[in-house]
Amino acid sequence: MARSIRSPKLETRSARLRLPIRWKPYPVRVAPGVRLAYRRNETAGRWSVIVANGKGGNWMKGFAIADDYEDANGNEVLDFWQAQDRARALARGGNEVEDSGKPITVAGALDAYEANLKARGGDVANVARVRCHLTPALKARAVALLTARELERWRNGLAKKLTASSINRTANAFRAALNLAADTDERIATRRAWEVGLQAIPDAVVSRNVILPTEQVRGVVTAAYAVSEPFGLLVETAATTGARIGQLARLEVRDLQASRGLPRLMMPSSRKGKGQKKITRRPVPIPEGLAVRLRHAGKHRPGNAPLLIKPGDEPWKKSDHTRPFKRAAKTAGLDPTVVTMYALRHSHIVNQIVAGLPIRVIAATCDTSVAMIERTYSEHITDHTDDLTRSALVDFTQPTAKNVLPLARVPR
Repeated sequence: MARSIRSPKLETRSARLRLPIRWKPYPVRVAPGVRLAYRRNETAGRWSVIVANGKGGNWMKGFAIADDYEDANGNEVLDFWQAQDRARALARGGNEVEDSGKPITVAGALDAYEANLKARGGDVANVARVRCHLTPALKARAVALLTARELERWRNGLAKKLTASSINRTANAFRAALNLAADTDERIATRRAWEVGLQAIPDAVVSRNVILPTEQVRGVVTAAYAVSEPFGLLVETAATTGARIGQLARLEVRDLQASRGLPRLMMPSSRKGKGQKKITRRPVPIPEGLAVRLRHAGKHRPGNAPLLIKPGDEPWKKSDHTRPFKRAAKTAGLDPTVVTMYALRHSHIVNQIVAGLPIRVIAATCDTSVAMIERTYSEHITDHTDDLTRSALVDFTQPTAKNVLPLARVPR
């Protein structure tokens, strides 16, 4: 344990309260390259740490309130001796923190989060979503030194190039990385900076559930085959199963089961949600025609090889479909800025609802939940189920049989 440093000016609250109030803090050296600083305020003073960076400069971080007017609690309020220990831990770890001594930066936090996602089977694209929007200065910033104001300014700056919902997804991934850093580094004393600065933009999720009639979906599939045979097979499988691109990309040759006359795909689950991203597989029925094309596509390849591949025999990645789908949508006479590949999933789910399939069955085959289907599609379902509802209506003004007479008017 590091030796405690004596300082008559700062050791006791009475001594500190006799100091003149000033903006410049009162420092005391507590370790090589590390100083504990006390700022005398009109109210309770604050403890900060000043650390030399080895290049002639230093960085400073406030971390707690001094016990000038209330008793120390070892957390938000610290006495002089506790503040020394916290300053050394925040600066370089020492015996208090098992670490290399250097405060973790934003770039380091994202690297650690990426490794964590890989270990849990998560989607590492969430990290790339954040990295591409960070400036070099923000990447090099120590997580412990982040402020709510600078993070809020960064989040608001994304509005120039992203929609509100995309901003929220990016901020969520950033927040997760910073939370992981705080979980593993005791020197990060508070999470307020990103809890406040990266708050979700309210009412950002605007439903864009584009529902296409079957003939338009057929037109898109035909146009996709005109782009290339492998791309057409990807789009047809998406339209038939309602699966996400990430699920389709993980399909393997052995996931096609077509030997019993009732072809189906063992569809892998998505990597959505928290915790361990365990991939499970559920059977999804497909028509015989699609099964024949998929069987031909996977012919002469091992069972663990990707079932759906790009023209260059490489597996599909998350955004490889974007540009060719825009071409296919435009060829099919649709607006590519409105109709995306996700419209095939929306259309598939609504078609199953209109066909009268139980919501629970739809949720299982489409890798979602009953609550999500009801929340996402409830306001759209009535637009597509008029005929289904109308078939159950009874017109009481019409007789149902020849021996049924209209009700006689009752005299008054």
